[in-house]
Amino acid sequence: MSRNTRLVYSTDPNEKVYNFNFVAVLRIEKAGRGGKTVTVIDQLTKSEPFLKELTKELKSKCGSGGTYLMDRKEGVIEIQGDKRDMIREILTKKGIKTKG
Repeated sequence: MSRNTRLVYSTDPNEKVYNFNFVAVLRIEKAGRGGKTVTVIDQLTKSEPFLKELTKELKSKCGSGGTYLMDRKEGVIEIQGDKRDMIREILTKKGIKTKG
């Protein structure tokens, strides 16, 4: 920055603030998936940046694949395998209430 300029206003672009006033519902699905087990996290806030970031974190910490969906009323994350306990622990640490 040169001496002729000054910083007027700055926000940290890495700081992300989300409102966690919802309860994430965890469930297992096998139907229509060729016998494979999938952990579904339902009733999440429908915000693509939030879902994308949370999906990436859950996939890396659980060591499995997954995706997020926004085509329903709420946001949904699907993680491959029965990872309910790991996901419940991760969400609780983030301050998100879980059920199921």
